Amino acid sequence: MNKYKEIFGVDISKDVFDVYGSTSGHDQFKNDELGFKTFLKSLPKNSLVIMEATGYYHYRLAQFLYKQSIFVSVVNPLSVKRFIQMKLSKVKTDKSDAKAICEYGTINEVPLYTALTNVQSECLQLFRLLDSNIKKRTAVKNKIHGEEVLGIPSKWVYGSLKRTKKHLDKEILGIETKVLSLVKQDQQAQLTLLTSIPGIGLKTALFLIVITDGFKKFETASQLCSYVGITPTIRVSGSSVRGRSRISKVGNRKLRNLLFLCAFTACKHNKGCREIYERIVNKGKSKKLALIAVSNKLIKQSFAIAKSGLPYNETYVSVLSK
Repeated sequence: MNKYKEIFGVDISKDVFDVYGSTSGHDQFKNDELGFKTFLKSLPKNSLVIMEATGYYHYRLAQFLYKQSIFVSVVNPLSVKRFIQMKLSKVKTDKSDAKAICEYGTINEVPLYTALTNVQSECLQLFRLLDSNIKKRTAVKNKIHGEEVLGIPSKWVYGSLKRTKKHLDKEILGIETKVLSLVKQDQQAQLTLLTSIPGIGLKTALFLIVITDGFKKFETASQLCSYVGITPTIRVSGSSVRGRSRISKVGNRKLRNLLFLCAFTACKHNKGCREIYERIVNKGKSKKLALIAVSNKLIKQSFAIAKSGLPYNETYVSVLSK
């Protein structure tokens, strides 16, 4: 990590962010535009700023620094948590967290952050809103069913729930239409390619394109599999520990869930996925494990097709996505 003059660890909260420099020590700034500019002035040239992915809070600072040509890295909070646990640290403060992030970046090679485009940023916000509305609609559906089970539901309550569901249906449709129009502006060709894969639906294709920046953020399919969190973790130690292999789940949960749902269709209509599913099930393994393997296969197929620029072909994809 000597290629950087100084490394800064940043712990961000709602109102402030704590900074710990590898040589300059601790400081604190307001989590607003003025605080960003003040922090920027204190940064030596060729510095690296590392922060955890903390939902909304890290995004503004990461985008601001990136646009000012500062090297930025946004790391997985779980990786930092494990690093702190490994050190057996008994202190938990914003200052200590910033210091731990700084030390983590000093020891480990961290990936550099690439700012989101305006389209990506809006699409991700729309996906979050979409998820929220879908959860609300599911809750309303369950409530409607519960009222119907009563046998004599209140007309006013029943009518209110029906109106709420109708409103959410309209909102969800509007969000999906907006996301589709945004992605079509830049990635219509890639969207068509991905949806040619049996099992990959429109929503999954849209999300894949948005979070991978049209597959530009990943050099290999294995990197994308790791990002999604469906790479196996091996639990074997000595002669006594023989745990079952499980997926890591350290990754993008939203995309992982979408792919798992796609796997149900893919194992029936996608030749490569069907062969993997049947091979694993015939070995006596669980169907869930087989579906996870199908999800992994779908990612590799998507990556191969996106990079090649050619539509789905059973023979072609089976060779490229191994």
